[in-house]
Amino acid sequence: MTTGASTSPYSARPPRSRLRRYLPLGVAAWLVLEIWLLTLVAGAASGFTVFLLLVAAFVAGGVVIKRAGRRAFQNLNDALQHGGAPSARRGGNGLMMLAGLLLMIPGMISDAVGLLLLIPPVQRVVGRFAERTVDRRLRGAGAGPLGDAFRWARTHRPDGKVVQGEVIRDEPGEGPREQRPPLTR
Repeated sequence: MTTGASTSPYSARPPRSRLRRYLPLGVAAWLVLEIWLLTLVAGAASGFTVFLLLVAAFVAGGVVIKRAGRRAFQNLNDALQHGGAPSARRGGNGLMMLAGLLLMIPGMISDAVGLLLLIPPVQRVVGRFAERTVDRRLRGAGAGPLGDAFRWARTHRPDGKVVQGEVIRDEPGEGPREQRPPLTR
């Protein structure tokens, strides 16, 4: 059944962003580089040495994540006891957790990036860059399912009170919809 409207042979999908286009290629290149570097180090030293390096990095990553989580929880607990928002001066816990996660991922490149993220000046630079990027993205967020929520969260500070409830939208003129029979040819 046709409606008489002409349809375009091309879809009206928006173009893919550069991130969505090149991220799979970047991840694949990163994995190949990690495997190549691990085999190179295993050939120079031994397979057992590489295994010990990977285990040590995994354990160190777990320790870093545990420590960052403990600091974040302590920061939140102090803020709740004093009646305020968690302070940014003890921030960097997210980057510390990212560093620990990168240490836990097997590979030499991810370990090097994880170790770099543990250095406080690098954390400050990456944190400022991430904050500017997120702020720019939130400012550019249009109206949509999350755009308004992000804009609200950015401009209003919560006072710590939680009100539980449920929103029921009752539009006038909307009654129960009747079932229509399917269209046939």
